[in-house]
Amino acid sequence: MSENMNEYTPDLFELIDEEGNKQTFELLDCMEFEEEKYYALTPYFEADEGQELLEDSGEVVILKVEYDEETGEEILASIEDEELFDRVGAVFMDRIEEMFGFDDEDDELPVQ
Repeated sequence: MSENMNEYTPDLFELIDEEGNKQTFELLDCMEFEEEKYYALTPYFEADEGQELLEDSGEVVILKVEYDEETGEEILASIEDEELFDRVGAVFMDRIEEMFGFDDEDDELPVQ
């Protein structure tokens, strides 16, 4: 068996914010909630960006999947409704904490 067979390959998304800045994110989880699809992402850094990894806050970004009317392609968009964002965020945080085994309140991830 090859060594590469055991390597983890994350699902990466390159996103562009409203100001045109590009950043790469790793998919933590995706789910359907109230008949809509949502992604939980965290900033991704290459292994050689070790210093940035140490400074990373463990930020989690939650985005809603919308579809481009012309192409039908998925577009990830901010959740404008604060109440909806809070409900979706709470479900994601429970799922992520369960997946990664966070037990202490000190280990909770900040949601953006």
